[in-house]
Amino acid sequence: MTTHEKIYSGKTKDVYALENGNILLVFKDDVTGEGDVIDPGANTVIGTVEGKGRKSLAMTEYFFKRLHADNIPTHLVRADVENGTMEVHRAEPLGKDIHGKGGFEFVCRTRPWGSFLRRYQNYIVDQEATLDYLVEITVKDDERGDPLINDDSIIALGLLTRGHLEEAKALTRQVCRIVDVDLRDQGLTLIDMKIELGLVGGKVVVIDEVSADAMRVMNAQGTVLGHDALCATLIN
Repeated sequence: MTTHEKIYSGKTKDVYALENGNILLVFKDDVTGEGDVIDPGANTVIGTVEGKGRKSLAMTEYFFKRLHADNIPTHLVRADVENGTMEVHRAEPLGKDIHGKGGFEFVCRTRPWGSFLRRYQNYIVDQEATLDYLVEITVKDDERGDPLINDDSIIALGLLTRGHLEEAKALTRQVCRIVDVDLRDQGLTLIDMKIELGLVGGKVVVIDEVSADAMRVMNAQGTVLGHDALCATLIN
């Protein structure tokens, strides 16, 4: 590991440059939340959970293979779950260089929950209603609380072409549908999830991870599952 150049340290992963031009992602055991409550949607690291990084990687590998089976491209080259590392193709994040930060997160929602519910609770008559894979886009900017950005602003600021924007939103819905169906087969309900997308060779692909760190999932009893419970359902 020390022979590779470390280029970034995030909340849940460290990023290294490899000699072959690819990138090595090292999954960490750090967890995010508010106070002492773990929340994958939060921006603050509140502690560590032994083995959490390897479980997140195993879940990411599981879903990336599911996406590949449905002809959805990702940046995955290979994963080493035992060592908690994933080699990926170098990608240009969509929407990069906003405030010098690292692009967008694409959020797909099937239920009103979390920040969506807080924003629109006065307009929501039925909290059990579905949202039909509603896509929201946020700017990756912890200092500003990952603010929402709309399509017209993205185009007006020249951050994405209209074609790449529509392709990214369609791809987000495809990924969410696949994860949703997979979880339903396990008796679970996907509430929402976020993914990152990037360009590899000019093509929009899924990057980063698809794991319990980036989704809310509820069981048949209405309980939102923690990281370990969700990983155990899918990868054990």
